[in-house]
Amino acid sequence: MVSVGIDVSKDKHDCFIVNSDGKVLSDVFTIPNNMDGFNSLLQSIRNCITPQDKIKVGLEATGHYSYNLLGFLLDNGLATYVLNPLRTNLYRKSLSLRKTKTDRVDARMIASMLLSDVGLKPYTDTAYHNEELKSLTRYRFDKVKERAKLKSSIARLICILFPELEQLVPSLHLASVYALLQEFPGAKQIAAAHLTKLKVLLETASKGHYKRDMALEIRNAAKNSIGSQMPAKSLELQHTIRLICELNREIDEIEEQIRSILDELHSPITTIPGLGFRMAAMTLAEVGDFTRFDSPDKLLAYAGMSPSTYQSGQLKNCYPHMEKRGSRYLRYALYNATKYVCHWDPAFADYLAKKRAEGKHYNIAISHAAKKLVRLMFAMEKSRQPYCSAA
Repeated sequence: MVSVGIDVSKDKHDCFIVNSDGKVLSDVFTIPNNMDGFNSLLQSIRNCITPQDKIKVGLEATGHYSYNLLGFLLDNGLATYVLNPLRTNLYRKSLSLRKTKTDRVDARMIASMLLSDVGLKPYTDTAYHNEELKSLTRYRFDKVKERAKLKSSIARLICILFPELEQLVPSLHLASVYALLQEFPGAKQIAAAHLTKLKVLLETASKGHYKRDMALEIRNAAKNSIGSQMPAKSLELQHTIRLICELNREIDEIEEQIRSILDELHSPITTIPGLGFRMAAMTLAEVGDFTRFDSPDKLLAYAGMSPSTYQSGQLKNCYPHMEKRGSRYLRYALYNATKYVCHWDPAFADYLAKKRAEGKHYNIAISHAAKKLVRLMFAMEKSRQPYCSAA
């Protein structure tokens, strides 16, 4: 067995090659982060092995810095292992009490870890090509978060400019409300508006839902409003609405791309009642390849949803908390998906009701149902069979 440890950084990579007998085949050498460097690494590996040797190449999960090198190694048929930095950090500390961390030391340590830990599973082509879906789902997550902040700003500005409006409409974030405030960003502007113009604007934006009576009600409320007349806040309101509309278009475009990739994957988990394409896509993107996990428990640990354990002598943690050490995006997707699955699927609804009847808090009961959902997803991905109701 030949082990290759690579410490990845932005502009260069430090590499170390050793065999299972502990013989150093190539001491630490540095390659630039370009195609010449990649080819040099490949040639160095080939110079150190014989046809009978098995090769393991390991590198830490360093985000986008390792993506190109990882693709190159997979394309050349090398068994590549992507290691959790937390795991490598603990392994390095176990080797020595000294505080020693350099790129050269890390390359040696990664190579040593590959030889000592037989439980590691190689990174697959499926997981690598799944990166596109992961990029899209995380990009959408950030855009939605950004939009939520802007919506909070809308509520704050309306509270200053026209606080009575919130009582007249079911939501401040309707297309008709946005159209109204884009044209008349404040109670004073609405009060001075011509009723016919107000009526046409609302009727067009609401697709006929709001008519003259609604326009009259809003204008009367504006005339008696306590809202302040602040041109700076009105300008901020118009710009914020414009940004939200632009974000809506961008999110729709991202979701269209996510749908097209999801359709190509033909994943059976999309047949689970209540599991929408957004949370299904995020789950598949974060898990990558279900075959990497031997059991649902390992998948739960990867998501950071397994309970933490602390026991020493007679001391035991009576109320173990969720570890929360895995992908926060995966936890977010599973937790939100579970809420809807419990609403639409009778088996999950009964399970949630059972946990609630045991006296568990709603969030704790949902986390139990999320674990049940993970076990279901794992079984479905293994069998490649669509969802079948217990009934």
